[in-house]
Amino acid sequence: MAGVVLDTDAASRLYRGRAEPDMMRVLAGSSFAITFVTVGELYLWADVRSWGPPRRDQLESWINRVPVLNSDAVVAGVWARLTASARRRGRPRPANDTWVAACCVASEAALLTYNRRDFEDFELHDGLMLLQP
Repeated sequence: MAGVVLDTDAASRLYRGRAEPDMMRVLAGSSFAITFVTVGELYLWADVRSWGPPRRDQLESWINRVPVLNSDAVVAGVWARLTASARRRGRPRPANDTWVAACCVASEAALLTYNRRDFEDFELHDGLMLLQP
């Protein structure tokens, strides 16, 4: 894919129309996508907040306009490698963060996140490219 993958925090800002100018500068001229993990987390966000049908429809419409990186055998293999590597380093990472990183590494895409600390180990040891607004 090569491009930019939005972590859930960045995707939610873009969806809500609250993307800062720095974020928009990073995205300028780039194609962007989200992962299947972000899709799930955005739907969870709507469920926790008890959104009604109109707001859910708006969210679903937005998600349907954004390319989604899904898991496949290649991504699952990268996820396993990242998970094992993090455990060996004594720094196991949350499964969702590891899936996001695996999608990015497998597709050679950079990750735009406001939670850099959650992904720094993957950048340092596993080839994840991080962008920060």
